[in-house]
Amino acid sequence: MKSKKYVEDLRAKSAAELNDELVAAKKELFNLRFQNATNQLDNTARITEVRKNIARISTVIAQNSKSAD
Repeated sequence: MKSKKYVEDLRAKSAAELNDELVAAKKELFNLRFQNATNQLDNTARITEVRKNIARISTVIAQNSKSAD
């Protein structure tokens, strides 16, 4: 599955890299929502995919911080 591979890649990254990826995903989500509002977005399923990726990144960040304590 794609998502399992994606999560494995996330777990291999450092906290700074995860934060950078989270910021990039949130910017992408904003741009997708803007395109959707102006009827320029062709693949609306991408919004859901990016939202799930943001949740995955946030989960890995939380797991890392909990295990560091």
